[in-house]
Amino acid sequence: MEHCTALMHALPDGMDAGLILSEHNRRYLTGFAATDGILLVTRTRAMLLMDSRYIEAAREEVRGCEVELLQNGVKQMEAFFKAEGVRTLGVESRELPVAELNRFRPLFPDITFDDGNALNDTILRLRMVKGTEELDAIRRAQVITDDAYKHILPFLKPGAAERDLALEIEYFMRQNGASGPSFDLIVVSGENSSRPHGVPGARKLQAGDFITMDTGAIVDGYCSDMTRTVALGFVTDEMRKVYDTVLAAQLAAEQALAPGKTGSEVDKIARDIIYGAGYEGCFGHGLGHSVGLQIHEEPRLSPACHETLQSGMMMTIEPGIYLEGRFGVRIEDLAVLTDNGCEILTQSPKELLVL
Repeated sequence: MEHCTALMHALPDGMDAGLILSEHNRRYLTGFAATDGILLVTRTRAMLLMDSRYIEAAREEVRGCEVELLQNGVKQMEAFFKAEGVRTLGVESRELPVAELNRFRPLFPDITFDDGNALNDTILRLRMVKGTEELDAIRRAQVITDDAYKHILPFLKPGAAERDLALEIEYFMRQNGASGPSFDLIVVSGENSSRPHGVPGARKLQAGDFITMDTGAIVDGYCSDMTRTVALGFVTDEMRKVYDTVLAAQLAAEQALAPGKTGSEVDKIARDIIYGAGYEGCFGHGLGHSVGLQIHEEPRLSPACHETLQSGMMMTIEPGIYLEGRFGVRIEDLAVLTDNGCEILTQSPKELLVL
């Protein structure tokens, strides 16, 4: 079923139509990427208003809905509402800025705007379970990410700067089929590796460093995500203990990841191992998150997420230990849930590597 058709069938009760303006939701529903556009969806009809910059491509690529040249948006929307008998219009509460919503209200005084979470939650729930084409794009993105990891290892030498390494990874990914990175790539070393989302800087690698590389590629709009931590020259006993603890937590969580579990249950498995080893307070983020058109999607693997996991969901598994001002370790794989467990898409080795 086309994604737009799926939303037609799932439109919340009491809502005659949905207004979708966000770039990622429009792309998900229509299969077409554009920075702007107005998508209107009822239970029987969907129409995408697209301006002259994109109209030719939209007519060729859009799936599951009509395409119309955006000329006078207000009049075109009024005509759509009248033809479809729209009285109540849902909006993307988590995506639409208040100023934008307030701009629309007076333009359509006869329409009641439903600014609750119903439409937003419905679209997010559709996006949680990936279809065949989505999974294929993510798999291809992950292959590029694994290849980039293999490519960068010979560059990890004393004197190499973090930001130069991040640039080399991105350049490799773009050369090999990625439209870009999934996010601002993270390459941090030594004391900087204690920052989970540290920014690559001028610091140069030194013997005795842990180097954490959190990378991902975009293919056909879909993201991959992977983290590996390696050591340069040597590790201390404490560094090895931290690494082994994170790896044990990661492997246990992957073994447990399956439909029917909740995000909090899987998170607890990894968290208990890390806390039990004496590192309570050193693992501050959730165990993982879904990945798709955006790098962070729902559901999550975290103490606060009680969503029941389903086959077809794409999740990261990324425990970490961070010792402030000293060093950190994170290991992350990308996995798709199957009927009986999960399939790990990440192929890069994760046993401790000392270069």
